Amino acid sequence: MAVLIIVLGVFYFTTNETLPKGVQGKEADELAHKMLKTLNYEAFKNTELITWSFRDNHFYKWHKQENIVSVSWGENQVILYTESPEKSEVFVNNIKVKNSALITKATHFFNNDSFWLVAPYKVFDPGTERRIVTHQNKKALLVSYTSGGSTPGDSYLWILDENGLPTSYKMWTKIIPIGGVSATWEAWKKTSAGIQLPTKHTLSLFGMELNMENVAASNPEADELATKILAAIKHENYKKTTHLSWSFGGRRFYEWNKKEHIVMVSWDSIRVILQPNNLDKSKVFFNKIEQEIAEPKIVTRALNSFNNDSFWLVAPHKLFENGIIRNQVEVAKKDALKVTYTTGGTTPGDSYIWLLDSNGMPMSYLMNVKSMKMVEVPATWENWITTESGTLLPTSHAFANGNTLSMGEVKGSK
Repeated sequence: MAVLIIVLGVFYFTTNETLPKGVQGKEADELAHKMLKTLNYEAFKNTELITWSFRDNHFYKWHKQENIVSVSWGENQVILYTESPEKSEVFVNNIKVKNSALITKATHFFNNDSFWLVAPYKVFDPGTERRIVTHQNKKALLVSYTSGGSTPGDSYLWILDENGLPTSYKMWTKIIPIGGVSATWEAWKKTSAGIQLPTKHTLSLFGMELNMENVAASNPEADELATKILAAIKHENYKKTTHLSWSFGGRRFYEWNKKEHIVMVSWDSIRVILQPNNLDKSKVFFNKIEQEIAEPKIVTRALNSFNNDSFWLVAPHKLFENGIIRNQVEVAKKDALKVTYTTGGTTPGDSYIWLLDSNGMPMSYLMNVKSMKMVEVPATWENWITTESGTLLPTSHAFANGNTLSMGEVKGSK
């Protein structure tokens, strides 16, 4: 025992660090915002469901928007109302009981274990203070919690990579008497809700590992609403549609071999046989005469036009494509679907809020397009037709300024 005490004492005096002071202000907040942008904080705010287990001992199902979390360990389960603990329910061996001690324990477990999952998203929570600290000749973010959680007064020094992604932090906490113990934040997982979550931590304290198992984040209510839209517009028939044709405001004309993803795009005296997946194979015609070498600027223009103009025809059919985040929001006391494009197309980062009728049919959307400085600009989706292939497509759109957009003679076939 004496030897152990000596070893621990030596470890304490050789590793204990004092809490750095740092500087509060704009620079610290900017670094915090950089981290949040990298992690997709906007998606985190709207995430509906987060599930995980902590060291394979505590199991969680967190309905984030409702502030309700199922906490399970051993034979115990607590349905914890984080904002109203008095409403919480306790089950032991699947039998409902009254046990306030288990509610308190579940609260403590959740505060601790969720922090190891989502702490980077909490840097602007009420009661937090942010400071810039120079650590190993780089800027690091010191976050101190003056209130909230189970251990107010704790501080964490976030070490970030060049993109703002947390790679580790140093801790000054009540539960660990040694100041400056570090823990990695690694094995980040990109979830279907669009946020990133860690699945592993390794502490400098004797190499202890904290594993987060079965980590997932999703938006099931939004996905259900998106599925309702697809049913309304006969998406199953859209998937079987092999050819589409339409025009865009009478200015550009399209024939899309959807099966092979080859598009004929024409405007003025120009016709482009566009191959979006292999642009080098695209062909350009002037006055029906093929160019020996397809001019790259013309091919790029055709591609950008197709990305934009096809969106106005088939956007509702693309709700579950890769790189899309779906959130359910409320507009005028009705459920609406917010769709954010993180990749693909011409302007990734844009979002659209779909407004629906009672059957899930898209009637209009509100556009948020950063490149055009649009903020919830409305546009209708109307005059839907059932194509020969059995899917539904719009033939016109109207805007708040009185302008209209015709999609011409829309056709779809198998």
